[in-house]
Amino acid sequence: MLRTAELIWEGSRVLFARWNLSPSQFNVLNLLRDEGLSRTQTELGRELIMHRSNVTGLVSRLEKRRLVSRRADVHDRRAWHVVLTPSGRKLIQEILPHYHAAAAAVWEGIPPEQVDRMRRELRRLATNAGQLTAELLPSGR
Repeated sequence: MLRTAELIWEGSRVLFARWNLSPSQFNVLNLLRDEGLSRTQTELGRELIMHRSNVTGLVSRLEKRRLVSRRADVHDRRAWHVVLTPSGRKLIQEILPHYHAAAAAVWEGIPPEQVDRMRRELRRLATNAGQLTAELLPSGR
C-alpha cells in the first residue's frame, strides 16, 4: 500500500511540476476552486491532513505567486480565509483536464464497483489508523 501511495505521489509531483506546483499546492487550489469558496487555514489543514505550520507555508508560496489571497475573518481576527485569485482560478482550470486524464489512467482497467469498494475500504483503513495513532499518543497531546 505504501509503495502504491509513493508511486501515485511521485506521479503527481511530475505532473504538477509542469506548472511549477507541488501536489500539495495543487490540492490547496483544488479545494478552493468552487466560485466564491474560501477556507480558513485550519480547515485546509484538516482537509489536507497537514499541520497548520505547513499550510501556512503552502499558502504563503501560493500567495507569493498571486494564485491565492488571504482575507481576514470578520468574526475572528485570528483566522484568515484563503481564496483563489483570478490567476489561481485560471491555472486550476488549465490543470484539471490533465489531472482527470491522469487519474483515469491510474484507475484504468478497474471496474467502477471495485473502485467504490476500494474507496470504502481505504476510508475504513484510514479511520482505523487514525484511531490507533490517537491511542498511541501520550496523554495530553
